Amino acid sequence: MNFHEYQAKDIFADYGVAVPQGIAASNADEAVAAAEKMGGTQWMVKAQVQAGGRGKAGGIKLARTLEEVRDYTQKMIGMTITTYQTGGLALPVDKVLIAEATDIAKELYLSMLVDRQNKCVTIMASSEGGMDIEKVAHDTPEKIHTVQIDLTEGFQAYQGRKIGFGMGLNAKQTGQLTKMLESLYRMFYALDLALVEINPLVITPSGDLLALDAKINVDESALFRHPEIAAMRDERQEDPTEVEATRHNLNYVTLNGSIGCMVNGAGLAMATLDVIKLNGGEPANFLDVGGGATKERVTAAFKLILRSDKVRAILVNIFGGIVRCDLIADGIIAAVRDVGITIPVVVRLEGTNVEKGRELLANSGFAIIPATDLNDAARKVVAAAKG
Repeated sequence: MNFHEYQAKDIFADYGVAVPQGIAASNADEAVAAAEKMGGTQWMVKAQVQAGGRGKAGGIKLARTLEEVRDYTQKMIGMTITTYQTGGLALPVDKVLIAEATDIAKELYLSMLVDRQNKCVTIMASSEGGMDIEKVAHDTPEKIHTVQIDLTEGFQAYQGRKIGFGMGLNAKQTGQLTKMLESLYRMFYALDLALVEINPLVITPSGDLLALDAKINVDESALFRHPEIAAMRDERQEDPTEVEATRHNLNYVTLNGSIGCMVNGAGLAMATLDVIKLNGGEPANFLDVGGGATKERVTAAFKLILRSDKVRAILVNIFGGIVRCDLIADGIIAAVRDVGITIPVVVRLEGTNVEKGRELLANSGFAIIPATDLNDAARKVVAAAKG
């Protein structure tokens, strides 16, 4: 789960991380009132979408008058933003953040993330921050500094000093950075986060560090421990099919191929995607229906898959362990009938009562293509999709 910038900055402030003053607004009147409340002569108007690259997409403007605050807000509210981080989605702008304009002496980059390869939390930092941080990482990787945090020891002050002096900060700034990292690490574990990113982290003309932007991603599996965090979710910033899947307790991820996949078990689902690609196909989704592949869940899964007009064939790969294969077959037949599926459906069943399940599918009267194993199923569904 991602957060809007204004939400992330509120959390930063709760943990003692320095951020500019800012107020979220849903319309032009609220935006002007926010600017007046903050005072000053210049304000940043920042479209609130959960993706980077807003500036290049026209989602960040410097307003020098209250009339410009109103004008920029009116133009942004209701617009959609597509960037390299939106996954092809056009994200709607429902709010803007009115923030005090800050003079910048230098832009830096700072992040903290779950490092699965090293089984720890890793800090990444660079003396070159801003909109082109990806280019910095690609062209000059030596400017990216990384530190792995030992899970038993936690963050240590010497690690902050190592990063700070490595980035060329002076003693005062390195001290501020170390305190900031201590706060971020405490926040990271308290809220079960997966990623924290500040880009840019800036040095102000007075020589102080300030988090000018804020991104947070939380582990969704831990949301049951944080109802106050779950309440901040903005479903309009997410893939609508994935949102609908969560309402049916289905694990669904949209992909870009033409072969819809319905599998029970995350590991089996990943293997199914791999075998489809090995046979020359492209999966349209990851979909784990879980151990209880009932008629209702299978029907909901078919409907989710068919939301995409790219899907040319569907592969159902079910292992009947918790639920018998004959009951699964009944569910598949009923779902195919109720949904009115007109594209090829390849079904591979394995497990308890598998022969009876295959017999039910063969005698269903529907054009369901049986498969004996996963490789056979992948070959058949790839051929069906291409045909």
